[in-house]
Amino acid sequence: MAARTGAERYFEKQRTDPEHERAHQEAAASVRAIGELVRSIDARREALRLSKAELARRAGLPPEAVRRLLTMRSPNPTATTLVALARALELDLVAEPRTSPLGKPARLQRRSGR
Repeated sequence: MAARTGAERYFEKQRTDPEHERAHQEAAASVRAIGELVRSIDARREALRLSKAELARRAGLPPEAVRRLLTMRSPNPTATTLVALARALELDLVAEPRTSPLGKPARLQRRSGR
């Protein structure tokens, strides 16, 4: 389907640039990862049968902030918020290297120009 608006045509053209497409894919992966993390936190909250308000109280956060975070389509929480929620739910936030299909740690790729 052809783009209908000027903005849609602009973004369609941008997606043909390999560098722009790579940046778009990286951003989309980040959004997905944050969403998965927030859904995991919410699943733990539900497993513990805590209301959003009770989780907020335990984490020292405003109830409306927790409610918004757990219901937004594309949340973008701060690390401080994630840590507070994880601690209130007795979860550890751990950064681990990704593994390759062979079970070995994934190798970092250098970005050009850095």
